[in-house]
Amino acid sequence: MSIICSKCGKEDTNHAKGLCFNCYRKYAWKRKLITCKRCGREMPLHAKGLCGGCYNFIFHLPYNKAWNQKKNYGLGMENYKKITERCVLCGFDKVVDLHHLDQNNKNNSENNLIGLCPNHHKMLHDYRYKANMLEQLKQKGFNIPEDKKLNFSSL
Repeated sequence: MSIICSKCGKEDTNHAKGLCFNCYRKYAWKRKLITCKRCGREMPLHAKGLCGGCYNFIFHLPYNKAWNQKKNYGLGMENYKKITERCVLCGFDKVVDLHHLDQNNKNNSENNLIGLCPNHHKMLHDYRYKANMLEQLKQKGFNIPEDKKLNFSSL
C-alpha cells in the first residue's frame, strides 16, 4: 500500500503512523537507552550492552588500524607492527611512531621507515635537535640522505 508521507511528502510504502520508513526512524522511533558498560554514559544500545563508540573501539580497532596503515603507508599490519615494535634509538616500546628517513611521505619502502618514540620523533622534527638526532641515527647504521642533513655552520 502506497501513501504520501506526512513529514516529507514523498510517496512511499506505509511504515507506521503515516510516515515513510526514513521519517519513521528519524521522528517517531525511540531507541532504547542503556548505560554503557564501558564508559557509563546513557546512550542508545548498539550491541553487547555497549554504546556505538565503545563497541567500535573494542571490536573494530585492530581492523581500523590495519586499514589506516594500508591506506596511508601501503603497509600490511604485520610489517607496521614489526617496524613500530620499539624505538630504534632508546628501545621504548609502549608508543612508537612511524618516521620516514628521507622525510618524503610518498616513499613508503621498508628501508625508509623506522619506529621512533614520540620524544625522539618530535626532537627529529625540531631544528634545535635535528643534527644530533640524525647523527645518532647514522651511528645506529641508518642511511640518511645527504640533502636531508642540516649544515648549521652556514646559519
